Amino acid sequence: MSRTRLEISTTGPGLYEFTGQVSDWIDGRGDGLLTLFVRHTSCSLLIQENADPDVQRDLAAFFDRLVPPADDPAMAYLRHVMEGPDDMPAHIKASVLPVSLSIPVQDGHVELGTWQGLYLFEHRRRPHLRQVSAHFASD
Repeated sequence: MSRTRLEISTTGPGLYEFTGQVSDWIDGRGDGLLTLFVRHTSCSLLIQENADPDVQRDLAAFFDRLVPPADDPAMAYLRHVMEGPDDMPAHIKASVLPVSLSIPVQDGHVELGTWQGLYLFEHRRRPHLRQVSAHFASD
């Protein structure tokens, strides 16, 4: 068993690929299961296509339409607004999207598909330094 914490810098809303960081850390560790967990309540983790950047843009646009900022009239029912109009919507997005992922590892390589990448999905407008806990359990 081994663990680490990965740090991902964000500059605002969107998907930030960190497949390379995970691959570098897991390289040569054998067979097992990798668990990733984001240590924040206003961002998420996704396995998503990494070939066409329009996929990431479309996902971000969809979730912005699904959960608009708190200053949008449709969100007037929100009570938690003291941290800005993007905070409670970020919590909502993180509650419906994954905050942890389990990925098989074979021969020291994450078993992602050809077009799959690992992403932190930032839901807040301002820059953050996000932490993802990684835990590898070998067979």
